[in-house]
Amino acid sequence: MAWAETNPVDERLRFLAQAQRGDKSMVELCLEYGVSRKTGYKLLKRYAAEGPDGLRDRSRAPRSHPNQTPPETEAAILRVRKQHPTWGSKKILAVLEASAPDEFWPARSTIDAVLKRAGLVNPRGRTRRRVERSRPSVEPTRPNEFWTMDYKGHFRVGDGTRCDPLTVNDAFSRCSLLCKGMVRPRLEGVRKQLEGCFLQFGLPEAILSDNGPPFASRGLGGLSRLGVWLLRLGVKPVFIQPGHPEQNGRHERFHATLKCETASPPKGSIAAQQRAFNDFRVVYNEERPHEALGMDVPAAHYDFSTREMPSKLADPEYQAGIEVRRVRRDGSMKWRSRMVFVGEALGGELVGVEPVEDGIQRVSFAGHVLGVLHERSGTIAPLPAGGVTHVPGQRCYPCTRVGPSIEQNGRLPPLPPPEGSGGRATQHQ
Repeated sequence: MAWAETNPVDERLRFLAQAQRGDKSMVELCLEYGVSRKTGYKLLKRYAAEGPDGLRDRSRAPRSHPNQTPPETEAAILRVRKQHPTWGSKKILAVLEASAPDEFWPARSTIDAVLKRAGLVNPRGRTRRRVERSRPSVEPTRPNEFWTMDYKGHFRVGDGTRCDPLTVNDAFSRCSLLCKGMVRPRLEGVRKQLEGCFLQFGLPEAILSDNGPPFASRGLGGLSRLGVWLLRLGVKPVFIQPGHPEQNGRHERFHATLKCETASPPKGSIAAQQRAFNDFRVVYNEERPHEALGMDVPAAHYDFSTREMPSKLADPEYQAGIEVRRVRRDGSMKWRSRMVFVGEALGGELVGVEPVEDGIQRVSFAGHVLGVLHERSGTIAPLPAGGVTHVPGQRCYPCTRVGPSIEQNGRLPPLPPPEGSGGRATQHQ
């Protein structure tokens, strides 16, 4: 025989039945059922007014919610989130305040709660703390002072075609100037895309990139044919240190956003992927608030360059006291009746040779130091990162240092010595 199951409603019915028979007093009934007299009289009153339905459990929720977010406010929050599924509460709040500054908008914590109730927030796992290896390479103070350029890692679109996105940003405003998906890492393709940027936005003062082709080479000064072309335009190529992508960290972070917004998953074809890139640039530049800009949009901080791209390239000019040599097509130049190899990337170009000391000459191209020419050996020693060349048996000859990280062979200065080393850098042995 199974145990008899009871519920509160059945117990209350039995309580009322005994109360109506009058066999026991209210005090005795309440003691028997374990309730107070107040509860007993309340049940009698509910039953008389509502019948059996008055014996059911009632909601304990408050009748009014004075601190509840208004439905229209929640709808506005969810509407922005629907338009931009990857945006968090900080960007959503900035957009709402910009669209209706006179409205009272809730705090970020409230927006987080609204998104969580709607099931639009996926809890993040625990992130590992990363140690900063080096500081960002450039700190621009105005638009077009530095552009940053890089390839986002290639991937395959839905039909199997390889996509190599080339991106160019303005370092100061974070404005996306180029996002082209079908540019192989070759000189012709990159040069064509940069020409389009220069014609549309003007010339920057410098472009920061990594050391990969076609941006740089292993030759003197790290110059590739693309770097030579930029220098003739008056644009200084600047390279990060090898193995330190964090020196171009803002561009790497841009690539993470680009992938999340446009290529997760990739589109079905190159044409569809390029349309996604184009739409993303409009939103990124004109709608998406940027924390580093005080939650402004990048377009509000960018302006076109006043330097126009010349219609014809001119040879670089050198100051008095600098001897000029034309590099032959094979990459060599004649110096003191000897052929000195400079680099194939400089074939046909004019380089300057400036005396430093007896037997030592500094070789440069359009203000970019290539290395130090040793007349005794007839070779040019490349400059290490930091812009100092060591001549065995002699003292070190620093290159010209004009401006941060530009004239020092186009590379960044060495990292500062670690703490506890007494502040001394490694000396030449």
